[in-house]
Amino acid sequence: MADQRLHVYADGGPIESAPRAPAIQLASPWSGQPAGSLSPAGNEGVGTAVLSARRAYLAHRASPAAERIAWLQAAAAEIERAAERIIESAVRVIGKPRRAARFEAQRSAQFVRACAAHLTSFGGETIPLDVSKAGANLFGFAQRVPYGVIGAVTPFNAPSNLLLQKVAPALATGNAVVVKPAPEGTEIAFVLAECFSRAGLPPGLFNVVAGGAEEAQALAAHPEVAYVTITGGTAAGRALAAAAGAKPFVAELGGNAANIVCADANLADAAKRIAISAFEASGQQCISAQRVVVEERVLDRFLALFVECTGNLSVGDPSLEATDVGPVVNVRAAQRIMDVVDEATRAGAKAILAPQREGCVIRPTIIQSSDANLRLVKDEIFGPVVVVIPAKDVTDAIRIANSSAYGLQASCFTGSLETAFRMSRELEVGSVWVNEGSRFRLDNYPFGGMGASGYGREGVRFAMEAFTQWKFTGLRFPGPE
Repeated sequence: MADQRLHVYADGGPIESAPRAPAIQLASPWSGQPAGSLSPAGNEGVGTAVLSARRAYLAHRASPAAERIAWLQAAAAEIERAAERIIESAVRVIGKPRRAARFEAQRSAQFVRACAAHLTSFGGETIPLDVSKAGANLFGFAQRVPYGVIGAVTPFNAPSNLLLQKVAPALATGNAVVVKPAPEGTEIAFVLAECFSRAGLPPGLFNVVAGGAEEAQALAAHPEVAYVTITGGTAAGRALAAAAGAKPFVAELGGNAANIVCADANLADAAKRIAISAFEASGQQCISAQRVVVEERVLDRFLALFVECTGNLSVGDPSLEATDVGPVVNVRAAQRIMDVVDEATRAGAKAILAPQREGCVIRPTIIQSSDANLRLVKDEIFGPVVVVIPAKDVTDAIRIANSSAYGLQASCFTGSLETAFRMSRELEVGSVWVNEGSRFRLDNYPFGGMGASGYGREGVRFAMEAFTQWKFTGLRFPGPE
């Protein structure tokens, strides 16, 4: 598919682009070689995909749960068959290390199966109407019903998993979907759409449009799109929410994850897990460790262990099985990250591991600073860079962690159960992990952020709840007057 210009996938198959459509050229961040091209869908292509979805939704919204379960289970099997295509695209177009790409492909199929499994217990409830006198001899029940057409905007960094985090729950609950993936993830989106088609999903229930911000906003604003969901940057999320207007909206946005290391922690374990959390995926995940907040009395010991663990990571060619840290997604991203680090060191921040860049590869970088005004501290960097911030004690560490506008996921390393529960209470984030790095995620807990990190929750059950709305029915049983 690398030599095919991707445009729109609708009505169960790809649609050719118009000759006049200007192409978006993609290049491998590792080799610099051409990696594919897209023809932006434009308003016309978005409209085609949305109307395809709307027709399919109306035709199939009464499909029984058993049929939807069968579609999802068959799709999961097709995704497994297509795993090598997904892996090769992630390595070539995004620079994702092969081992990580393989894990993502496997997780994607597992997630689709999990949504199918949850349908067996995803029901409504009866309402006790006779709690008031007027409700005597009445029976009420509430069901979860689909919204219709779900518009989904997905990022480049986990192009299979983060797309299916939206598509599978939406289809499981009877909706149709139109996805606008990041350009770098579009090839994989087309592969996944093909997988669902081969699995027997009716044409039009899963559609894809190629493009950028223009297509994302056109999708969100389309009057036939009933619900909008995005995983992406905070600025993009706010722009999309404005375009969507008064529609229901789930947004998993930016992050600036704090990983707190308490003095009573197992420092070797913390160093190892935070190094993985910070630098694998080249730091290009919204929950990658960015701020490492360490109690002062163990700072030197932790730093020595952290540098050692970071040095054990293999950096370079993403096609190799042993590689832990590959390139960032493109030259623009690499330059932006280097600029932020350079700004910090010029302002007095201390380079524990100085940045080294070759092309789009940036070696893991560790900076120490307490300057809360640095972009490195307050903004989302989305690269293989961490800033280590000393804290006087646990109270100070919590203050530092909560000083960010972002509140997606955080972690704390401690040997104290009391401290663990205190972190749970006081950290202003959507998720807290204790004695695990902030990049760790499972698919069955409610995942989402506070503050600038968005609103709404994903995860199997929680996404399925989000993509449905309550519908009540009341019955009166006629009797003697």
